Amino acid sequence: MRISTITNWAYGATVCLTLACGAAMLMASGADKAERQAVAQRQLFDQLSEEVEIDAWALSDLARLYIISPDPATLSEYRQKAKAMRTIEQRLASLQDSGASAEELALLHEGLKLGDALQDEQQTALAQAERGDTHQAISLLYSRAYEQELEQMQGQLDHFRQMLDSRAQAVVNEATQKSQKLRMLSEVMVALTALLFLFVLGFILKRRVLRPVVRLSDVVNRLASQDYAVEAPAFTHVDEIGDMAQAIRIFRENGLARQRLEKERDADWAIRSLLARMTQRLQGCESFDDVVNVARLFAPNIAPEIPGRLYVLERDPRELRCVAEWLSPQGSPAPFHPDHCWAVRRGQSHPPVNGEPDVTCYHLPEGVAAQALCIPLIAQGEAIGLLSFQNITADTAAARAYLELMAEALALALANQRLRDALQEKALYDPLTGLRNRYHLEDILRTQMSQAMRSDAPLSCLMIDIDHFKSINDRYGHEAGDEVIKSVAAVIRQTARDTGMAFRYGGEEFLILLPGADEEAAFACATRIDEAVRALTVRFGLAELGPLSVSTGVASYPQHARSDNLLRAADAALYRAKELGRARIVRFGKLRME
Repeated sequence: MRISTITNWAYGATVCLTLACGAAMLMASGADKAERQAVAQRQLFDQLSEEVEIDAWALSDLARLYIISPDPATLSEYRQKAKAMRTIEQRLASLQDSGASAEELALLHEGLKLGDALQDEQQTALAQAERGDTHQAISLLYSRAYEQELEQMQGQLDHFRQMLDSRAQAVVNEATQKSQKLRMLSEVMVALTALLFLFVLGFILKRRVLRPVVRLSDVVNRLASQDYAVEAPAFTHVDEIGDMAQAIRIFRENGLARQRLEKERDADWAIRSLLARMTQRLQGCESFDDVVNVARLFAPNIAPEIPGRLYVLERDPRELRCVAEWLSPQGSPAPFHPDHCWAVRRGQSHPPVNGEPDVTCYHLPEGVAAQALCIPLIAQGEAIGLLSFQNITADTAAARAYLELMAEALALALANQRLRDALQEKALYDPLTGLRNRYHLEDILRTQMSQAMRSDAPLSCLMIDIDHFKSINDRYGHEAGDEVIKSVAAVIRQTARDTGMAFRYGGEEFLILLPGADEEAAFACATRIDEAVRALTVRFGLAELGPLSVSTGVASYPQHARSDNLLRAADAALYRAKELGRARIVRFGKLRME
């Protein structure tokens, strides 16, 4: 069916529904008019019956008042009321003209007859009162029969009003129902007319014009906000809408390509920024643990879908030990020999090309090796660690270059940290004995003394010297002397391991700081060292170097010295021990007593 035919039928139906709606509304207006007439009729009937009742009671009250207290004014007022009352026929004619029913008129007739009878009795009582027969008049108007007649008249009028109210309410209800039905019918017709109009409007405009325009507008708005996931509608109309749809499809395809390139660029810049930030943080690391923490933090962000582990090459025993892991990689992080990893063997990333058959590393668990990547940490041509990654798929293979850059940064940081630790060890520790050197003593003594002063705790110092060391050097040579120094240093380190800190103070002199130890505890420690040195047997070649002994000076804070002269007090005690013949322990307190 053509659109013009549908439109003509729709317009014809709209006109018919509009006319029917108007007729229904007129009929509803007529029903409302009947309802109003019924209400007005009830008000009129109520007014007439109320006037009759009020007049009857007023006349009765005036007549009773006159016979009790004869007053010409009261009698005059009574006669005026009686004269003003209409006759029964007048009232009946008035009500009948107003539409009262026969039954209602009969009830009102009976009530008015009772009112006339009461009026006759009132006239009789008034006549008796005028004759002076007041007692008879009172007996008549105040008798029980008179009261019953009054109540009977009022009951008749009440019954009349009840019937009147019932009939009026029925008429109102009937008119209301009829009006509601007609209004509902008119509303339904209006709704049908509106629906038919909307149908015509929607079919012609929305189907042919608005729907395509709205869809294209929505697509254009989403494309303008760079939401290229929207699908462009495929309109085949040979008109402006079809041309617009084709242009939007081409624009969307270009936008998708541009968005994909922008995402790749943004992701690349984000990873480069993370790598740069990681490199900056690695440059600021102060310890090996700092380097490990930086790797553990940045690795899962640089490669979000690639779990991995960081291994460090230990020299004794020679093995790769796992120091960090992220994103829950499979397999055990147990140490393994460097030869078990082909990347460490070759000094290059392994496998070189992802997805092609190659030898797998022996330290990887089964089922993981096919998607694994191992990158050695090379510094100055030497392998110092390993980065092992898992879940290297076709989607994550593009991140391989960033993983290798991360490995280079970590290798450089670990190498720098190792060099720094080595330099620090050489600067702070004696290479022959492994004890702290004299330069390290100054900082530690300052720290320990400050803690002792704050906590009011003792701090003791032992100054130890190997007896007759020069004769050992002269007789057996400096190498033999070095063996003696190393043996005595081992005894000192072993004895002070749990209670204090040992230093090599000079050539054959040693120093021990004992935090929290008083003079007696320090003397006990010196005694243990003296006994252990005496029990030493040191050999150099075929010769036995010995017997060995040490001289020890003991000083304690705060008993013997203040914060700035503890070492001088211990040195003075040591000098006194040498003066007394060596191989003995001298307390600074005893020295002061002498």
